[in-house]
Amino acid sequence: MRILLVGYEPDAVDFSDPALPPGLDAEKVRAGITGTLHDMRQRGWTAEHCLVRPDAAAAGIVAQRLGSASYDCVVIGAGVRQSRAHLAVFEAILNAVHRAAPGARIAFNTRPEDTAAAVDRVSG
Repeated sequence: MRILLVGYEPDAVDFSDPALPPGLDAEKVRAGITGTLHDMRQRGWTAEHCLVRPDAAAAGIVAQRLGSASYDCVVIGAGVRQSRAHLAVFEAILNAVHRAAPGARIAFNTRPEDTAAAVDRVSG
């Protein structure tokens, strides 16, 4: 199974956003990314991250990445979805996935540790 994990560049996240868990910082996000990729690979899956900034270019970057390979599942991270300030970016990313990879399943995690469970939910 080939999976694309979409999330924000850790250095681009506004950690003062009340929608994000208290105490979260760029280093914890990076550690979560590393752990998620390791977990996916331990399951025998091919997993890649597509990190974007929360701006108008995000959807195009995701679409370009999806055009470069065939993915079975796209996981859109909780950080992309939770911020009300970036709702338009989330919608644009979701629509880019829908257009660029219509056969891919779309999954949502709540934190890095439950990403594999999110993939399992939609691929079962």
